[in-house]
Amino acid sequence: MAWSMDGRADEDEAPPDPAARKPVHHDYTEQDFEGHRAHTVFVGVHVPARRHSHRKHKHHHRNGDKEDRPGPAIMARVRRLSVTEDGETLTPPAQRVQFILGEDADDTTLESHPLFSEMEELVKDGDELEWKETARWIKFEEDVEEGGNRWSKPHVATLSLHSLFELRSLILNGSVILDLDASSLEQVAENVLDSMVTDGCLAYDKRERVKDALLRRHRHQHEKRNHNNMSRLPLIRSLADIGKNHSSCKNFQDGGPRRPAPRNCPPTHISLLQAHDSRGSYLAVPVDEGGTTSGKGDFGRFLGLASAGGAHEDMMVKSPSSLSMHRNHSSGDLPMNGDINHKCNTHFMRKIPPGAEASNILVGEVDFIEKTLSAFVRLKTGTIMGDLTEVPVPTRFMFVLLGPPNSNSSFHEIGRAMATLMSDEIFHEVAYRAKKRDHLLAGIDEFLDAVTVLPPGEWDPAIRIEPPAAIPSQDVRKRPNDNNQKEEFDEEEEEQKQREESGLARSGRLFGGLINDLKRKAPWYWSDFKDALALQCIASWIFLYFACLSPIITFGGLLGEATGKNMAAMESLVSGFVCGMGYGFFSGQPLTILGSTGPVLVFETIVFEFCKQIGWDYMSFRFCIGTWTTIILITLVAIDASALVCYITRFTEENFATLIAFIFIYKAVENVISIGKKYPVKTHPDEVLNYNCYCLPSNYSRVPEHFNWSTVNREFCQVYNGTLSGEGCDTKVYVPDVFLMSIILFLGTFIISVILKDFKNSLFFPAKVRQIISDFSVIIAILSMSFLDYKVGVKTPKLEVPSEFKPTLPSRNWVITPFNGNPFWSALVAILPALLGTILIFMDQQITAVIVNRKENKLKKGCGYHLDLFILAILIQICSIMGLPWFVAATVLSINHVNSLKVESECAAPGEKPQFLGVREQRITHILIFITIGCSVLLTPVLRHIPMPVLFGVFLYMGVASLKGLQFFDRILIMFMPQKYQPDHMFLRQVPIRRVHLFTAIQLACLICLWVIKSFSSTSILFPLMLVVMIGIRKSLDLMFTRRELKILDDVMPEMTKRNQDELCELGDAEVGWLAKILGLCIRK
Repeated sequence: MAWSMDGRADEDEAPPDPAARKPVHHDYTEQDFEGHRAHTVFVGVHVPARRHSHRKHKHHHRNGDKEDRPGPAIMARVRRLSVTEDGETLTPPAQRVQFILGEDADDTTLESHPLFSEMEELVKDGDELEWKETARWIKFEEDVEEGGNRWSKPHVATLSLHSLFELRSLILNGSVILDLDASSLEQVAENVLDSMVTDGCLAYDKRERVKDALLRRHRHQHEKRNHNNMSRLPLIRSLADIGKNHSSCKNFQDGGPRRPAPRNCPPTHISLLQAHDSRGSYLAVPVDEGGTTSGKGDFGRFLGLASAGGAHEDMMVKSPSSLSMHRNHSSGDLPMNGDINHKCNTHFMRKIPPGAEASNILVGEVDFIEKTLSAFVRLKTGTIMGDLTEVPVPTRFMFVLLGPPNSNSSFHEIGRAMATLMSDEIFHEVAYRAKKRDHLLAGIDEFLDAVTVLPPGEWDPAIRIEPPAAIPSQDVRKRPNDNNQKEEFDEEEEEQKQREESGLARSGRLFGGLINDLKRKAPWYWSDFKDALALQCIASWIFLYFACLSPIITFGGLLGEATGKNMAAMESLVSGFVCGMGYGFFSGQPLTILGSTGPVLVFETIVFEFCKQIGWDYMSFRFCIGTWTTIILITLVAIDASALVCYITRFTEENFATLIAFIFIYKAVENVISIGKKYPVKTHPDEVLNYNCYCLPSNYSRVPEHFNWSTVNREFCQVYNGTLSGEGCDTKVYVPDVFLMSIILFLGTFIISVILKDFKNSLFFPAKVRQIISDFSVIIAILSMSFLDYKVGVKTPKLEVPSEFKPTLPSRNWVITPFNGNPFWSALVAILPALLGTILIFMDQQITAVIVNRKENKLKKGCGYHLDLFILAILIQICSIMGLPWFVAATVLSINHVNSLKVESECAAPGEKPQFLGVREQRITHILIFITIGCSVLLTPVLRHIPMPVLFGVFLYMGVASLKGLQFFDRILIMFMPQKYQPDHMFLRQVPIRRVHLFTAIQLACLICLWVIKSFSSTSILFPLMLVVMIGIRKSLDLMFTRRELKILDDVMPEMTKRNQDELCELGDAEVGWLAKILGLCIRK
């Protein structure tokens, strides 16, 4: 291989900065550095590797400070981590990288920054050579597609293993310069070429030609090509604008004496001097290092332009990046710093992470060298180098690779390998912290250890791999392996700590849990209002308003029938307003939505029938039950009974959530079918219908003596206690189009909601527009289907809302009398139903709270189980006094409330998928939902235009949406899939499929039992007790499944007592993570 070079085993450290031997004076002020620190964007640039001679850099040790040298222990470890002459490592690369990253972990000066990598290749444009951008990386690779003259889709970079080995050889044998003090591309080129000439890698007579190639102009993909012979203009304009380039440098200070000009701020009046030496003829800008104009014949540091009579006749166009812009300058000054035709891609800057630096990779072939030249350079500080980078971010790393012709295809792959390495999280850290060549080699070796190879015969390299939805964490590559045992060893203590932080551990004092909840939630109270300033909250409010309103009114109608209209739709609306406001302002978890539930309706029905049979006043007896329920709930809060919630694992909560979701789906379909029964469709058009039906008087009729019965229709016949007679009395009255239109509205609402909810992941429109459409998906569905119903004009059933604010039953008031004719001992009888009601309320409330507070939701403001139960107890007492229905946590509504407020990351880097960040935790949506429900009486003229099938479609959507993310539902679906089509869930990797199916079958059997018990009115009152039984069934599964299997498929339940040592030792055979603890116990034994 022409450019392979022998390594130098005796060279431990990279060559020093050649410019360190030159006196350089900087007139930077402290303000300049402060501005640089505050507004810095870092970018790394790569320089091609070079051949090294076998020389030792003794000046490293001579210039180093003795007190800065590491101690003997560190030096001994460094020697253990070195590379031998044969290239063999004495320790695994992963350990060496961990040592490099951990050696200066506390040194804040070695802070790394995000990197934007750009690769440019040397191409011929007409008669001129130029650097053309061909690829870029932030996290994923984007290539310039020459045919379409556009950027490709971001994709995962796929590299050939050969290119990685070639790159390693270049780093091993080429030039590596770390912490180079340079502020322009010309200075970088000078230093790199000096090093190459000194090492004998580059002949001196070819030095200038290589330099000219490095300083060619850079053309980026976003720039439009101009063919109007601009070859000479960039440099001329650069020279003409030198006086303006650093106009911000002040030579006068408030009329005071003139200060020396900084090195990069030339005097206002300069002359271009004709110069000639061994480097050829050029125009020189003489600048003295001390800040004054140099004398005649002493050109000092200059900008060179090849003249007509010089040695180079090709009139090479210099890059404006030969002049740099210091990092304390703004990006708006860029045109003043070089080619005024160079326009930075400011639009793409939105994708660059804050504080990023650039890594520039320059690869190409030239015909005047015979050997491959390469260099890797890390600048001491990032510097914006004119048009070198597509975006105005400072360059920190450079990798340059130049070689003879017919090597370009190989160079292209090596450049891609270098850029991909710089985008790798681990090598990126190593590149910032590396102190010598061996550190870079260790980073490459670690990358090679972690790389995955695809067989060539089973995969097409031309296929672009889509970026993954979730990028796995690379922390495992950073930390030593011995940390894993420690983490597993402390697993039980960590779970106990999490329970204590959530308030699910007993405090040991009265109301201790409530006090801890108040302390936990108080610091977040004001932020609960400020965090609601988002358009997403408006969408959530309107969606949940309609989602809550229809169940409240429907529940009110059913409750009116069950309680003799003592409580109906109006009372339900008032109860929603009272409970919603109180819970929204004072609860511990305002994401939980209160609502009416089926078990509460059954409970009210049983109590009403009992009072009706013995002749007691229902509302007064209910007041006593509510008072006892409040007392019992407050007692449970006092003794921290909510700590028992830790026994409600995923097994129980997902059974409950799946059941409620199925009920929502079933009821939505059932309600639409009931419309078909009320408005049947005539399926046999040729059928002759007989509607002959008349009303006859009966013995119970109370009408005048000469009443005309022939004019009485069916409805009034029943009012007058008449008897219907005739063959057509049982004939159905068909209503055209109502049922079919209801089905269209029902399915249309559901389908539009589902499609628009996922619209944020579509390929149309900007991300912000997609997010807004997704947030308002249900509202758009309701409005569009309501408008369709209005335009068609079919009389579908509409939402009925009370129009007057008054009790449904005229004989009752808004305040209930405690006894009202009931015996005083009825208050003691009320204790028994109060206990049953307490179990019902406690289980409904706490299971829903557990689902809302799942760790998968990434809530940051903590839980409030005790505070929630205390507030609910107060609200139940208020509702009992006012004669209002009791509201408890509604599972499906709460799940949809959480889902509507989920926050995802904004996709910054191209190809990066949005990541779930958490939930927008606030109180405003809860408060606004129930304020609007309380004002629904005033909105009756508008609400009466909303078709009921549209709201049934919303119910179906909520039921289906709440099933998403339930592992139980996923496992049910897996039972019907062939094994080769099963999704790649983590629990399928770690638990045998038969054990998974067994666990699912047990859980499904429990779900069926809950459904059967809930379906019959005679047994539905036992539903809360069955939830307690579910916890017992889950506990018994400890005998059937190992602890590891239960932890993966469910959650580990807290141990009531510590297992003895024999059980722990037996468990050790299946529990690898607890090996340390088990061995310790067995040794003591």
